[in-house]
Amino acid sequence: MATLPVSAPQTQAKLSPIARVVGVFFSPKATFEDIARKPDWILPVILLTIFSTAVCVAINQRTNWREFIGHQIEQSSRGSQLPPEQKQQQIEGGAKIAPILTYVFGIPGPLILVLVVAGVMMGAYNLSGSANVNYQTSLGIVSHAFLASLVSSVLFLVVLFLKAPGSVDLENPLATNPAAFLPEDSAKWVVNLCKSIDLFSIWTLLLIAIGFAATNSKKLKGSKSFVIAFAVWGTFVLLRVGWAFIFS
Repeated sequence: MATLPVSAPQTQAKLSPIARVVGVFFSPKATFEDIARKPDWILPVILLTIFSTAVCVAINQRTNWREFIGHQIEQSSRGSQLPPEQKQQQIEGGAKIAPILTYVFGIPGPLILVLVVAGVMMGAYNLSGSANVNYQTSLGIVSHAFLASLVSSVLFLVVLFLKAPGSVDLENPLATNPAAFLPEDSAKWVVNLCKSIDLFSIWTLLLIAIGFAATNSKKLKGSKSFVIAFAVWGTFVLLRVGWAFIFS
């Protein structure tokens, strides 16, 4: 009998968009290698937008904006010196516009953030690491790395609904950075510095570094990809802290 020809081994199937979302949390190296071969970013951005919208809705439902804005004014060196009439006017005006601004910045925020960070990271890795990464690939990496924020969004929603309305610190609700342990009268630049050293920010940076390392393992050997990612982050933190120091 004639023998049947042996078929060539099949190449590994490409991960589905859903498998990539799951893989970012459980097997990031293999997932980003797959993203580097054929990048996509639509599903991560959709998920980020959905969760961000849910957070916006929850904030507006559980926050007494008059109390929050009044507290912000009292903490401000200029606001605390205002006459009571002007304070009340600012509180009333802020309470009306705050819910609107929550949606204005919160809903398109994930997309804008991904687009900007992808451009910055692409430039940093191409200039410092000669990675030759295009913008589409950078979008795929950054959008999937930002999925770490889904965990913080879920935790934030849990905290928001477990605590009494108005008792959650909206500026640092999860206390995942050293700023949560600072006294209230700490300098603004110190608070900004401590807020930047956040567990979820570090997790996102690690995922970005793993993702870009997968695009060019020869150029980004060892810790080079991690050094670039954290150098970009460090530059941003320096600018943020410097701005706070100048205008505090």
